[in-house]
Amino acid sequence: MSSDLLSIGSSGARAAKIALDVTAQNIANASSDGYIRRSSTMSEVASTGYHGTIRDVSLSGVRISGIIRNADAFRQSEVRRTGSDTARASTEVEGLDHTLAAIEHSNAYPAIIQFESTLQKLKETPTDASLRASVIESARTMTQTFQIAAKEMDAVGAGLRFNAADGITQVNRISTELGRTNLRLARAADASSDQTTLLDQRDKLLGDLSKYGDITTTFSTDGSVAVNFGGATGPAIVTGGTADALAMTTASDGTISLSVGTFPVTLAGGSLAGEQNALIKLAQVHGDLDTLADDIVTTVNSAQANGKDLAGNIGAAIFTPGSPVTAATFALANVNGSQIATAPATALAGSRDTGNLDALRAALGTTDPAGRMDGILFDISSTVAGRSITREALKTISDSASTALSAQSGVDLDTEAVNLVRFQQAFQASGRVMQVATTLFDTLLNIR
Repeated sequence: MSSDLLSIGSSGARAAKIALDVTAQNIANASSDGYIRRSSTMSEVASTGYHGTIRDVSLSGVRISGIIRNADAFRQSEVRRTGSDTARASTEVEGLDHTLAAIEHSNAYPAIIQFESTLQKLKETPTDASLRASVIESARTMTQTFQIAAKEMDAVGAGLRFNAADGITQVNRISTELGRTNLRLARAADASSDQTTLLDQRDKLLGDLSKYGDITTTFSTDGSVAVNFGGATGPAIVTGGTADALAMTTASDGTISLSVGTFPVTLAGGSLAGEQNALIKLAQVHGDLDTLADDIVTTVNSAQANGKDLAGNIGAAIFTPGSPVTAATFALANVNGSQIATAPATALAGSRDTGNLDALRAALGTTDPAGRMDGILFDISSTVAGRSITREALKTISDSASTALSAQSGVDLDTEAVNLVRFQQAFQASGRVMQVATTLFDTLLNIR
């Protein structure tokens, strides 16, 4: 015989020991993030018979032919894709929520209503000093609410850009680590424990990277991966052991653009895409508010210039003019109630004629600051509502993909408990085979 019971039992014990180690590793890492369940594959060891004849083959035990990660590349790709979409939607909704809160909390809309209301009351008694003072104070309050809204929106934009900058730092860190992992995978032995650990690390890094932007991956036979950032048409950010840096550029309106080297990056997923979208909407809303402030200043000051105040003088500018005025620079000029030009240009001092006040109210009716502010609030609130629905739908899809991957590649403690008993029995059986072989050999030696 070309093999014996002792070698067969020994090989079985070694194989069972390795299988037990793999099972124990699965149990120990059942709750570890990114861990993929392992399983050992065994194969028979065969050798040729006497005199090297290939026809006479005898079995010589068992060996571990490899350690397999129970990973499904398609499911992993789906988890990355759906997770990237969910991260984009969640980040965008958060930024839009903050933008809406910045405008709502400023109370700009109620302040506009109050300003128009005090103008209406002034018509009843145009020479009343208290009513005139009320108009000036409501105008002051209105300008302050616009300034508060502008400052709050600037703070929202600064926060979004800060988060984007941190995200870029994380992307570059993950890309660099992926490059190092690629180099180690190229040197790792096939189906070894070291390779499976590196593959787990590679997949976790890919999952982390996809949270910041949509990625396209290309895997090599040695397990290394090339990554394009921004989808299939995006520039390569990881190639072999090399990682290129992602950079951010801020435009004058506060929006951001991304690039890898000289190549622009257009993202469809990930938190960076969400921050980009939120900043674009913020810039649009900020611009709408600036335009509204400028139109209010132009409308009121123009009407003032066409009438006479209580002293019979041409009406002074109520709001500080600018080229153009923005929400941040919207301010009350140095005027008092007596300078409100309620009377037409032909009126004398102390006139109770409200012709110019009527013209001012009519001009404000055409400009419609209250309606436009309501439109700004409706625009951002409806956008938040729509994006929130999208976010919930994407989250459901992402959770389903994660559940499917976990069911396929996660650790089932019940299954591992069965394997633990099975391989322990195999180890004990192999030990028993070696014990029987030893007994038989000793018996043969003792024959006289």
